Amino acid sequence: MIISNIKRIVALLIFSALILSTSFIADAAEVTVGAARIDLYKPWLEGRRVALLSNHTGMVGSKHTLDLLLENGVNVVTLFSPEHGFRGTADAGQHVASSVDEVTGIPIASLYNGGKRGPSPEVMAGVDVILVDLQDVGTRFYTYYITMLEVMEAAARHGKSVIVLDRPNPLGMSVDGPVLDMKLRSGVGRLPIPVLHGLTLGEMAKMAVGEGWLPGASSLDLKVVPCKDYTHSTRYALPVAPSPNLRSMKAIYLYPSLCYFEGTTASVGRGTDMPFLVYGHPLMKARGFSFTPRSVPGAKNPPLRDKRCNGVDLREVDDDAAIDGGVDLSYIIDAYNSMTQGKSRFFNSFFDKLIGNTKIRPMIEAGRSADEIKATWRDEVAQFKKLRSRYLLYPEQ
Repeated sequence: MIISNIKRIVALLIFSALILSTSFIADAAEVTVGAARIDLYKPWLEGRRVALLSNHTGMVGSKHTLDLLLENGVNVVTLFSPEHGFRGTADAGQHVASSVDEVTGIPIASLYNGGKRGPSPEVMAGVDVILVDLQDVGTRFYTYYITMLEVMEAAARHGKSVIVLDRPNPLGMSVDGPVLDMKLRSGVGRLPIPVLHGLTLGEMAKMAVGEGWLPGASSLDLKVVPCKDYTHSTRYALPVAPSPNLRSMKAIYLYPSLCYFEGTTASVGRGTDMPFLVYGHPLMKARGFSFTPRSVPGAKNPPLRDKRCNGVDLREVDDDAAIDGGVDLSYIIDAYNSMTQGKSRFFNSFFDKLIGNTKIRPMIEAGRSADEIKATWRDEVAQFKKLRSRYLLYPEQ
């Protein structure tokens, strides 16, 4: 019993290290997430072997959804973990091995281990229903939704049920960016949706099935437990950091505009205490601000490690301005134009996968403005909004 309590304390300390500021927690408390509405979904779990796809974001107040399920007598037999692992401490892109949860002793089947994506047939044979409880951030290149889709595909193949315990989209008020060119389908883009899709995971799951985007999933037994008191205009502030380098709401609001730096030779602040709040490069023109990425937990080998980067500090950008900017390419354009050398090597092919389009990079290199480039995807965003409206579970206002 003592050892078990110690393990629980250690796990809570890990969660606590990822908690955002208390001002965010107050906002989050105004919405009831799907996982908290156990009276709605517990009847669907009785007498069934349950797998839980979740991670450190699967919290109901100060309690993990896994603990809530176990306390209510739910037979959880397997845990599925996405990128960053079940406890949320692995680096971005780091392969995570399957293991056993130290707190509960329940086996963890990693779905981000560098092998074939999705749960194995052997694991699927041991479950009847899969619960999904993940906090997504609302961008096409954030990988949690892709893991959910892979689990849904596996469930359809093996005749299992899927229940999505829905959570708000902190960027759910925005739809912007080019729709993914499916020739660029990858681990950072899986569906023909814009960068900012304005969907919760529950809505996305319904859309993926309804539009036939998942092979063989038309007959999938899919249920969604919706949030209570949430609309797409709700300014929902996450109570837990969704991943090691998105540590504040400002970073999340800037993420749809800064993630493209991951497809360049520049740094977006990984390895500092300002990830996704700054950008820079040693060969950018000096403008009075600099930073040096270091090896730190959550960024063990960051881009431009131990190199002093001339850069731009975005920590004072207004949250409303960041949200209203949607997909704002002015930052990446500024960095490219500020390079004193190495402009021909600034972009790499990963940039195209992140933006989901091969036409954007040449426009930046040709000197087109952010507003001119944004205009090129305006019509496809309008078309997507019409499609999106069929699957919304929550009002826009």
